[in-house]
Amino acid sequence: MSGFGTGALGRVVRSGVGRRRVQTVVIAVAVMMAVASAVVAGSLMVAADAPFDKAFARQDGAHLTADYDPAKASTAQLESTGRLDGVTATAGPYPVTTIRAVDEGGGHLQPPLTLAGRSTPHADVDDLDLSLGHWPTKPGEIVLTPQVAGPAFKLGTTLRTSDAADAPTLTVVGIATSAARTADAWATPAQVTALASKDTPVTSQMLYRFDSADTGGQIAAARKKLTAAVPAGALLGTQSYLDTKRAADAGAAPTIPFLIAFGVLGIAMSLIIVGSVVSGAVGTSLRRIGILKAIGFTPRQVVRAYVAQALIPAGAGIALGVVLGNLLAVPLLDDTEQVYGTASLTVAWWVDVVVPAAALLVVGIAALVPALRAGRLRTVEAIAVGRAPRTGRGQWAHRAAGRLPLPRAVTYGLAAPFAHPVRTAAMLLAVAFGTVAATFAVGLTSSLHAVGEAQDPENRAAVSVFTGTGTGPTVSRGGPAPAPGTPEPSAADPARVRAAIEAQDGTASYYGKTQTDAIVGGVSGTVRAVLYEGDSRSGAYEMISGHWITGAGQVVVPSGFLEKTGTEIGDTIRVTHQERTRTLRIVGEAFDTSDDELEIHANLADFPAAEPGVFLVEVKPGVSATEYARELAATVQPLGGDASANSASQQDNFILILDAMAALLTLMLVCVAGLGVLNSVVLDTRERVHDLGVCKALGMSPRQTVGLVLASVAGIGVLGGLVGVPAGFALHAYVLPVMGHAAGTDLPPSVLDVYDTPRLVLLGLAGLTIALLGALLPAGWAARTRTATALRTE
Repeated sequence: MSGFGTGALGRVVRSGVGRRRVQTVVIAVAVMMAVASAVVAGSLMVAADAPFDKAFARQDGAHLTADYDPAKASTAQLESTGRLDGVTATAGPYPVTTIRAVDEGGGHLQPPLTLAGRSTPHADVDDLDLSLGHWPTKPGEIVLTPQVAGPAFKLGTTLRTSDAADAPTLTVVGIATSAARTADAWATPAQVTALASKDTPVTSQMLYRFDSADTGGQIAAARKKLTAAVPAGALLGTQSYLDTKRAADAGAAPTIPFLIAFGVLGIAMSLIIVGSVVSGAVGTSLRRIGILKAIGFTPRQVVRAYVAQALIPAGAGIALGVVLGNLLAVPLLDDTEQVYGTASLTVAWWVDVVVPAAALLVVGIAALVPALRAGRLRTVEAIAVGRAPRTGRGQWAHRAAGRLPLPRAVTYGLAAPFAHPVRTAAMLLAVAFGTVAATFAVGLTSSLHAVGEAQDPENRAAVSVFTGTGTGPTVSRGGPAPAPGTPEPSAADPARVRAAIEAQDGTASYYGKTQTDAIVGGVSGTVRAVLYEGDSRSGAYEMISGHWITGAGQVVVPSGFLEKTGTEIGDTIRVTHQERTRTLRIVGEAFDTSDDELEIHANLADFPAAEPGVFLVEVKPGVSATEYARELAATVQPLGGDASANSASQQDNFILILDAMAALLTLMLVCVAGLGVLNSVVLDTRERVHDLGVCKALGMSPRQTVGLVLASVAGIGVLGGLVGVPAGFALHAYVLPVMGHAAGTDLPPSVLDVYDTPRLVLLGLAGLTIALLGALLPAGWAARTRTATALRTE
């Protein structure tokens, strides 16, 4: 009897697992879903934990990217900078230029792409991760970063280097990732040189690693050494990895609260389901437990037997869950890699170890409590109770339900849950948690889509018209900037460009915009001032509080500005631009997640020295933005300007990834909730099979039998929905602001207030849907059971 595998205890365990096939399958599948969701959530949390640092270290990323004028610094002089004190590794020089790429739909990718010439992706610094395709080996081939490729550019697609009729066409042959964002795209050195022009000459790019580069001060000191080591004016500009790191970390941080919320829901539901299954197994096996004790089993052996009956199917579910979790995590990690701009991500080995171990511990604890109850049962009591089922429990519910003006089968089903209050409570919790997950997921995805619509409002414009007098809008937030030191094209007169826009057929509305550096009193360094001319309401950011700019003397700032400066709406700030100082009143707090740089939005009239760098144009209905831009470009290009239709190819995938995560994890949790209902209904149906036989003998039809079983869970489903929807609403109200603060911003009402009355009513029905779907299979089984068979069952 002492041998677990081959002795009497082992036979009891195997018999219990084999007899309770439904409970065995429920435990296995529930644990499999919970483990799979935990593996997915854990893998994504690992990916979101300092993704930049890990990728940067793996690639030997460049601490500093420097661009030099090849006419002032020779290759030998640039290579000699690698021997300066503190420099540990270098790569380059690589030829670099910029291109204003045009996608196959005629839309311009903004901002212009930094194109570097490299013969191979591998180097001592910035060892690129080529995730798809191959490296360019001949003219006409290009490799893009995942951020630039987006959904528009797949392997084999083409882009033109400008909208000129004779512009070279490049074929995308690969996708590569640079953690330090040293370039947007790569081609052969000869191709880069061939694409250079007077407005976009070739510069020489050098990549450096230093022995000390943890702070901005150390990077600044390294930059001074480089400046002193080359002829005057040779160093055109530099890019620090710290800026890229801040953007990557800010993008990763918001996912952590979201994943933790789903992880906690999964763990709670696993505890509920496993505890309910084992408790039900004990409750329906009292006579068997008494017999085991009568033939010599000790309380400890009984406990071991019932814990083992849970651990065996759980072990199978854990193994399948790890496999399923890895299969589901891989495509999400691939997409997450593109979002965070990191090198290839895989499921961390320790996730596949810790999650199964934790799941086994959770199942063991959940099974131990009811198993201890079985071990404490007295032999005579267990046999007596098992032979003579309890009566009277829930009779008051049957009397109350019988007074309702409903068919008798329905009222019988409505009263049935009161016979097993503990089992009913477990089923109610499972349904409620499933409803919480569904409510939270619906709110989360709605909020994320609201975020997508609210951020980067300049992307809403159909056409951008550039004057060259300013930096223009940053259409793709977080993307690499144009190559440092790239000369600006010759500027057009904004007044003449404005006149051309007004004269162009198809113009519906437009506003001017530019950005420049300004000094704000009480703030060290410069801030970025985004300036607007005309009616900019179509390009306004969502307001967290206050209102958008309506005239001169006003300024709108993001949450980060208010936090760092200690100001609030209604305060005034002194802004200096080119030795002219203006006092502006803060009238609004904008939902602006652009980056970590301090930023203000103001009226262009308050900055007389600034001119619009770009005009954002809306076209009339039915007018093709591409054709409009082509015709307008023909007018403004001779003036020194340009026009292009805005491309959607560089849209941020971050929201799509979170949508996929939420849908996947919610589906798993809802399935687990349905399995909990299935198990409880199976136990109830088997216990009442004799009663069902009597009902059938008295004339109950199979349809009425199905109605009876479904009615037994309908009240639980409704109550679970009433509990779960407010809980999911509260979880959304708590997690979303935490995600926003992790990204460094508060959230506007349009992002937080996403639940309307019809949506809440539909979500309330989610609990009823989960309960009915979980009860559908045992209801069918009960309807098909023959009357004579049911009457013979005790």
